Amino acid sequence: MPTFPNPELYDLYQRDLGDLWEAARVAGVKPGTIRVWESRGKIERVRLDDDRPLYHLPTIAEAAKVKPGRPRAA
Repeated sequence: MPTFPNPELYDLYQRDLGDLWEAARVAGVKPGTIRVWESRGKIERVRLDDDRPLYHLPTIAEAAKVKPGRPRAA
């Protein structure tokens, strides 16, 4: 299960979906970073019938807000 899961398919809107390059633009990272996030389970692709790799852009934006590294001790 990804850290930032996508909404259910019936809750998705076409305008909220984008390809790898759009996801990278929304997150402010390189496309390779999106691939790393996916391989590490931070995010997931949206699976539709045509099997194009799409990403839920609002979920990508939320995932981008979390900075890498360890949290500071209290």
